[in-house]
Amino acid sequence: MQQRSADRLARILDAGAVLLDETGYEQLSTRAVADRAGVPIGSVYRFFPNKRALVDALAERNLEVYAQRVAARLAPIPEREWRAAIDAVLDEYLAMKRSVPGFALVDFGPPVPAAGPLDADANLLVAGRLTELVSGHLGRGRDGAASDAVLLRTVLVCVQAADALLQLAFRADPAGDPDLIAETRVLLRAYLSQILE
Repeated sequence: MQQRSADRLARILDAGAVLLDETGYEQLSTRAVADRAGVPIGSVYRFFPNKRALVDALAERNLEVYAQRVAARLAPIPEREWRAAIDAVLDEYLAMKRSVPGFALVDFGPPVPAAGPLDADANLLVAGRLTELVSGHLGRGRDGAASDAVLLRTVLVCVQAADALLQLAFRADPAGDPDLIAETRVLLRAYLSQILE
């Protein structure tokens, strides 16, 4: 019974992601999601009271998938090669932006701000997860809470800056403007070198 419920939830989220790419957020409807997922509308409402809640869940799922994929990319990279680690983090984001349904519009937060804590904290959530992954991979975090706080703040600045630059890159070119992506990479490496070298 639980597996069937989990499968139904995954189908609903998958349908919502595909429809986001096809119609955008404003045109997304729970009825269309139910039809695309092949489930009764009541099944959608069982999990999500409205499309905003569905998109929030999709954003949370995206973050989990991203963290898993980043961890897999980091695994073969030697501990002290921080530039390669940062490239892996950025490259996975770009890969998901280009290939994962709904990710281009939603990534880790809804495309339309609302007065909720998830919106204000989406980049903080991403920065927290990336700090865990990167610090664990690079052998950081052993110096205590002060260094953890510095790393988190530094990664948060990088996430905010990269978010703005990559939004610009994907507005300029649906595949991501390569020059703007290259500039984003330069910026991240230069800023992170302060604490990682």
